[in-house]
Amino acid sequence: MPEYSEKKHACTSLLIWDAEGEPPDGEWTPVLWREFVSNVQPDAVSIPALIETNADLLKKRYLAWVYELGEKSIQGKRLVEHLQLRPGFSYWWMTLLAEKCNYSKSKQIDDAIRLMAFDEWATNQSVSRVVLSTSNKPLVECMRLWCTNLGVVFEWQRITKSIAPLSWVKRIYHAAPHTLQALAWLAYYLNDRWPLRGGGLKEWQQTGGRITFFSYLFNLDPDAAKQGCYKSRYWAHLPDTLQQEACKTNWLHLFVKDELSPTAKQAADTIRAFNKTGHGEQQHVTLDTFLSFSVVSRTLRDWCKLLWVGTSLRNKLRTEQGNVLNLWPLFEHDWRKSMFGEFAMSNLLNINLFESALGCLPQQQLGVYLQENQGWELGLIQAWQAAGHNRLIGTPHSTVRFWDLRYFFDPRSYRRSGCLDLPMPNQVTFNGPAVRDAYKNGGYPVDDLVEVEALRYLHLSDTIVEAASATTSKNGTMRVLVLGDYMLSNTQRQMNLLAQAAPSLPAAMIITVKPHPACPIHVVDYPNLCMTVTMEPIAKLLAECDVAYTSATTSAAVDAYCAGVPIVSVLDSNTLNLSPLRGFEGVLFASTPEKLAAALASAAAAPRTRDDRHKLFTLDPELPRWRKLILDSLA
Repeated sequence: MPEYSEKKHACTSLLIWDAEGEPPDGEWTPVLWREFVSNVQPDAVSIPALIETNADLLKKRYLAWVYELGEKSIQGKRLVEHLQLRPGFSYWWMTLLAEKCNYSKSKQIDDAIRLMAFDEWATNQSVSRVVLSTSNKPLVECMRLWCTNLGVVFEWQRITKSIAPLSWVKRIYHAAPHTLQALAWLAYYLNDRWPLRGGGLKEWQQTGGRITFFSYLFNLDPDAAKQGCYKSRYWAHLPDTLQQEACKTNWLHLFVKDELSPTAKQAADTIRAFNKTGHGEQQHVTLDTFLSFSVVSRTLRDWCKLLWVGTSLRNKLRTEQGNVLNLWPLFEHDWRKSMFGEFAMSNLLNINLFESALGCLPQQQLGVYLQENQGWELGLIQAWQAAGHNRLIGTPHSTVRFWDLRYFFDPRSYRRSGCLDLPMPNQVTFNGPAVRDAYKNGGYPVDDLVEVEALRYLHLSDTIVEAASATTSKNGTMRVLVLGDYMLSNTQRQMNLLAQAAPSLPAAMIITVKPHPACPIHVVDYPNLCMTVTMEPIAKLLAECDVAYTSATTSAAVDAYCAGVPIVSVLDSNTLNLSPLRGFEGVLFASTPEKLAAALASAAAAPRTRDDRHKLFTLDPELPRWRKLILDSLA
């Protein structure tokens, strides 16, 4: 698909097709909202293809839209000023709109990007009529406003979309006003988390440690946890290394239910065990340790303030969108959730809990937190700085994907005006060249970046994968390793595409499937694929394949890339390209069965490199960079 052209084309009538199957024939140009190609209409315009071609432009445009929304003047004050929650801190930065979590919390961001792609393309067309086939009412309203602003005739062809049935409890909850949802959520949360109240509080207040880590009580090593020892996949052996250096540390965990700790009571037992085996070198608490009636009271006070301000601002934001493309209908629901609903209550409870936790903590020289730019992190930054602690460092624990918009802001956000600026840590770590380049390309201040080892990927430093032959196995058979996704929908899409491509693939092809532990793959579900399902270690499987075939999002693709294995990934038209390997040399993406067959053949025939680990990550099990970063803060 070519980039946006300056030349105008005759395109009087458009059918925007946001539905299953092929668009109907008619006196119009089909515009595919969620597909890359039409099998029967080659003249169709693909919005996902336009996004891939113009990704940099569209990403910058969306980030600019978010920034300018926060800076919007309403009754003589910027939006960030209207939402000032604490001196120097605006609640705006904790909202869903500013968080930009497009893969789970705010999936309508994908439609916003599609609308921008359509707007850019349509600028070079002569459009007099738009017919939109969709079940998405906010999208309808956005397109209706776009057409009205340009004097284009608009028609909506309503599509009925099947919705998964909900329990009667969820139906009642979702039907309730956001304010009642927020109060119900708070009541449930307090009842659920109250057993964690006070756990480790005395030790926290009297700690001799001057370094505090903020993490999740999740993704723990289960064998170590059963022995009462703290080992986290987020931090690898860094806690043990610091303990060996006689470096006392404090750990504040956000409790996330899992098989190891399915209840707050069991989580409290885990925390007590960690503190017992820590022998005073490690002090562990959860954020819910600091629950109190005072915290709840302050949270409700802040929430009432948001109710008042948010209501008046919503009406202004709805009516004062001056651009041709008005995205507000897509985000009004997120606004209500952020101002009135459970998301608002959760944010406000978090900031009050952090203020309580950090207000009673002895002066800290250094704080380190897992950085994903979620709302709670902005509350942490505010509370840390307000309590007068020293340096705070954010550390992205994995890869930074091009389309994971949480990690990116309009470059103007980094300018320090001193007036309700974006809360930022003193430094951000990068775990290798890939994250460094992502931040630099996104405009992050390079002087605030510091290199450390990739803790979550240190296992790659011990992984030795033998180089394969120049093409395929000894008998010429193509060996394909399928790496499944943790989400069922992604896995099904991946396997269905492979099944559709099977007639175009070599008959002697060997297919080995390694499912994600949370998402099994059954041979009987894909009868036309001759395949073997295994749970053998990935390092062994990578040494025995010619090409790895992955879903659009799985992190297992990173392991394959670091092993030098050629990779083909699904290009999912339903979402933005969230692959951790988007833009990496030698990684192929396929959106159709035909393209998948061609990509697998091409990748399998490509020479295999011996070691690509250091193109992504800084790997050194001795952790010299982490040791220097932390221990120097105590000097």
